[in-house]
Amino acid sequence: MSFYAILPKVIKMETKLEQAYLYDFYGELLNERQRNAYEAFFFQDLSLGEIAVEEGISRQGVHDLVKRSAKTLEEYENKLHLVQKFLFIKGKVGAIQDLAHSYQDKDPQAIGMKIAEIANQILEEL
Repeated sequence: MSFYAILPKVIKMETKLEQAYLYDFYGELLNERQRNAYEAFFFQDLSLGEIAVEEGISRQGVHDLVKRSAKTLEEYENKLHLVQKFLFIKGKVGAIQDLAHSYQDKDPQAIGMKIAEIANQILEEL
């Protein structure tokens, strides 16, 4: 299988992960109808037609509702940057964990300095 054959799946997975993060952080800010449609589309993998039947609206109405909801979540992220900060901190904690695992193999003082540096980066981000 060529790289280009799997590319749409990779993009789709990244989009789903991004949407999951946005929903985790900001989903409660959507109204109930938006949440239901968004969850059904992104997390339950229901088609627009299936959601339309459940919600009693047209397929186009579901499309617009899901698209508007996703845009709303993205706007919250653009203003608040909570997902971005979370991912930054998650990466830094991962780096600290890596340093902790290699602690016995290297100079403890150098590792301590590196951990302090990473901690400062996290505090600056907050």
